[in-house]
Amino acid sequence: MSSAGRPLHSLITRIMAGRRGAGAGADGAMAAVSVPVMHRSRLYGVFVDSPRAEADAAVSFWSAALGVTPERPADDEYTVLPGAAGHELAFEVQAVDDAPRYHLDIETDDVAAEVARLTALGAKEEARHDGWTILRAPGGHLLCVVPVQSDRPFFYRHARTFDS
Repeated sequence: MSSAGRPLHSLITRIMAGRRGAGAGADGAMAAVSVPVMHRSRLYGVFVDSPRAEADAAVSFWSAALGVTPERPADDEYTVLPGAAGHELAFEVQAVDDAPRYHLDIETDDVAAEVARLTALGAKEEARHDGWTILRAPGGHLLCVVPVQSDRPFFYRHARTFDS
């Protein structure tokens, strides 16, 4: 990620590195300041992956079972079931060219840092696509690490902060 897209810690590091005055050494230079690098992430949603040929039936079932009206953008493989998992989580049916399963999406303001954190916890990287990464968690379950999908103020109110 470019420094323009990095979180606030990059700006703080640059400001502290160029600062003069209190705390400066005899030559006027600041002592090295260690600013923790941090990122945020949160569980974004639950996805019902359904074989393409059965996706419409899955949408009908899940929307009726959960009492919601499905929203499918034209030519999209995802059908949103608004409010099915409350207002904090997305619940969507995804048409896939694979076996039926469920997966979770974790949204983050730093995909690379979140992937590194989760792989350190035991997840294995499966693939990368258009800025997001598919991981397999211990136990075999799939999850995707995606850039922030929620409204930014909502994301920053509800996301957890982790050291990068």
